[in-house]
Amino acid sequence: MTDTTQQDTGGTLGEMGAVIDLGMPVAGGAFDEHHPPDAALIGDCVHCGFCLPTCPTYVLWGEEMDSPRGRIYLMKEGLEGEPMDDAMVSHWDACLGCMACVTACPSGVQYDTLIEQTRAQVERNHERAPKDKALRGLIFAIFPHPKRLRLLRGPLRVLQRTGLDRAVRRTGLLERMAPQLAAMESLAPRLGRPEPLPPRITATGERRAVVGLLTGCVQGAFFPGVNSATARVLQAEGCDVVVPPKQGCCGALSVHNGRETEAQDYARAIVDAFEAAGVERIVVNAAGCGSTMKDYARLLGDDPAYAERATAFAEKVRDVSEILDELGPVATRHPLELSVAYHDACHLAHAQGVRAQPRALLTGIPGLELREIAEGELCCGSAGIYNILNPEPARELGDRKAANIVATGADVLVTANPGCLMQVTAAIERSGHPMGMAHTIEVLDASLRGAPASSLREGTHPSA
Repeated sequence: MTDTTQQDTGGTLGEMGAVIDLGMPVAGGAFDEHHPPDAALIGDCVHCGFCLPTCPTYVLWGEEMDSPRGRIYLMKEGLEGEPMDDAMVSHWDACLGCMACVTACPSGVQYDTLIEQTRAQVERNHERAPKDKALRGLIFAIFPHPKRLRLLRGPLRVLQRTGLDRAVRRTGLLERMAPQLAAMESLAPRLGRPEPLPPRITATGERRAVVGLLTGCVQGAFFPGVNSATARVLQAEGCDVVVPPKQGCCGALSVHNGRETEAQDYARAIVDAFEAAGVERIVVNAAGCGSTMKDYARLLGDDPAYAERATAFAEKVRDVSEILDELGPVATRHPLELSVAYHDACHLAHAQGVRAQPRALLTGIPGLELREIAEGELCCGSAGIYNILNPEPARELGDRKAANIVATGADVLVTANPGCLMQVTAAIERSGHPMGMAHTIEVLDASLRGAPASSLREGTHPSA
């Protein structure tokens, strides 16, 4: 296998294009014949290096094989017959899947597709260490299951109200014994009251659209106020909001971690639930969920019973900032005299290309000052479950992001993804410079309700 310590910046890894003629993977190599990394897409990479300064792991370590083009080269080797081993897999596992390289690439390399294809191959063809397998099994037994997550709320609230969570954290014992579990505990947000939504919410004034709302797994269990704020804003802007009661996980975590069959099952159930709801648009307020749902046509493309339905479904999916931008404002914005730093969630900015719409929503609020964050293209280290599987680099990226956020001097950090909110909140707390944290839609909701700016600065808005 290629020396993984190679520090190549001048294209000495060779021409990627040679692999295009291979067709199916070489027998005995890393990949089976079910959707291996696409040789033609691999051939698009010309080793220009524009991806390097945007790749979190390359920025941290400076290792060629922990850059997008290095990982693509390993895919090429796998197609050409190199067997899959622990070293090869470690470089793919180290990728956050943030897709900043997709935005940076002048050649249009579809690294997002390639890494998802590769991770599905890894899950089928690589035997993980028992400890790693057990941790992943625990994560996927909990996080994609809204009901199980809701059951965790009770014990978590007891720990938080008694202060036992902070006491355990101060001992450092859990971090020494099980750093991944310690990372999971430290990321848990402060929990408020549950805020269940009715199955249908009628528009205020003239009805302009009928939309379905994805309540999500982590969002629904740990940030129910974000869903409530989303429903209120959509209602105020003239939308009937339908909340299908049988909706479950969208499959995002499973897709991003190579659990293809599981992800497809979740996707089919979501398609069924929202088809039955009879909505014009499907609104999502979690960046990772939205990027996956917009890609259902590819995920279910081999299923004759769902391929066309998945395509039609994906065309209806909108981030909440997109649908509000499409509709245009009708509800009155009340002033909010505060400054906010907006953090681009990777799966919103890079995977979906949604950057202008959230900023437009924020700058449309009278009195609000929007401040940009240095190194905005770099991931905060959340990346789905990356911060649990890889706590050390995730913490380093989180602390780097927190320093850049604090440097803005803003009153409130605003983003559009529950994972980012948890990761950045933990990093900001470590920085010793506390500030308010809010989802984009919570800021707009506060303006529409005429809430005081202090509720956002102090974290006392309804979702806190």
